[in-house]
Amino acid sequence: MIYHSQFEQFREAAGRHSPEWLRVLRRSAMQRFADLGFPTTRDEEWRYTNVSPIAKGAFQLGGGSERNGLSARSLGAYLYSEVPSCNLVFVNGRFSKELSSRCELPAGVEATSLAEALLADPDRTERLLSCSLADCADAFRALNTAFLSDGAFVHVPDRTILDTVIHIVYVSIARDEAVMSHPRNLIVVGRESQARIVETYVGLGDGQYLTNALSEITAGENSTVEHYKLQRESEQAFHIATLETRQSPNSSLVSHAISLGGSLARSNIQVILDGEGAQSTLNGLYVTRGVQHMDHRTLVDHARAHCSSRQNYKGILDDRSSAAFGGKIVVRQDAQKTDARQSNRNLVLSGDALVDTKPQLEIYADDVKCTHGATIGKLDDEALFYLRSRGISRDSARTMLTYAFASEILGSMKIKPIQCQMDLVLLGRLSRDGRLKEVA
Repeated sequence: MIYHSQFEQFREAAGRHSPEWLRVLRRSAMQRFADLGFPTTRDEEWRYTNVSPIAKGAFQLGGGSERNGLSARSLGAYLYSEVPSCNLVFVNGRFSKELSSRCELPAGVEATSLAEALLADPDRTERLLSCSLADCADAFRALNTAFLSDGAFVHVPDRTILDTVIHIVYVSIARDEAVMSHPRNLIVVGRESQARIVETYVGLGDGQYLTNALSEITAGENSTVEHYKLQRESEQAFHIATLETRQSPNSSLVSHAISLGGSLARSNIQVILDGEGAQSTLNGLYVTRGVQHMDHRTLVDHARAHCSSRQNYKGILDDRSSAAFGGKIVVRQDAQKTDARQSNRNLVLSGDALVDTKPQLEIYADDVKCTHGATIGKLDDEALFYLRSRGISRDSARTMLTYAFASEILGSMKIKPIQCQMDLVLLGRLSRDGRLKEVA
């Protein structure tokens, strides 16, 4: 298997510079991957997503120079100069100092590559990483851990208000061969601190590649974390990503997930509310066209009492594309006074598009407020007729109504330059010819 041969090459090259605990972890994770094998549609969690193209793919670890021919100017469309930001840029999974911008950060704040953190203080990095073999519950996490090498490391110490946005940019470039990368992001926000983290995944060119990312966020007591994930991969790409968060008492986490790219994309979010008074909000928007397939899975685990969670995911499907959503809320026996709500709404623009949705509640406490719901529908014919009767073309009316459906998710973003850029990207996607149209 190509992944095993790639691992042997990687282990030989990386082993000389890695601490012993990491070498052991990688070998164990690769064995775990071999035992598990890639999931199939017979597995309930992967019932609607066939990953055989990834299992059969001949992906090579991204190599070459750290810039790979890129310039800072070519990345301008994906950056946000309007807000103070620290940009950490990775090309084919490798950190690029030349393309990154290190800004002045408050005392004690670290925003660097995981490879640098491992080199500078391997013992501390081992303590912070949640990467025991028992955590490798699925093949893709095991594969990510086996190839654990680089990614972003962000540490915000206690009682620190971080006004600067930490922007992590992953750029994949596949030219002569299909490449793969396995980014690992480690984000630790201390007690009574605030941070805004943005992850952007983009692909340049038309080549095929695989991104298999894993992000871990630890939110300390009374902390506030706002996290954005903007998935804008090439439509020939495969994208698998997991976000795992653990929240301490009275912490607040808000997640915004926008998924636009990829031939096959799977996003997993796992939230553990591990302290009383913790709050989480998950907002998501996925937009598919052509033959794209996107699968989103959320798990919100209410492990302590007096916690609240909100999930609001929306999907827009066109052409012969497909999507799946699976959302689960778990309320533990001692998690009394839980307040949890979940919603998944889908707008189908084509008779050939397909969506499957499965909201779930798993409740072991008796004093809780939990609701969930899911809808699948099409554009309102009466609303279309109303706009057409005012002289608006059918395509423009269709774009206006579809954008209105998505605007709730985009409008929840507090970083306005990101919201404005996503507005323009979405409007371009919704226009039939890919360009913005006059609405008049």
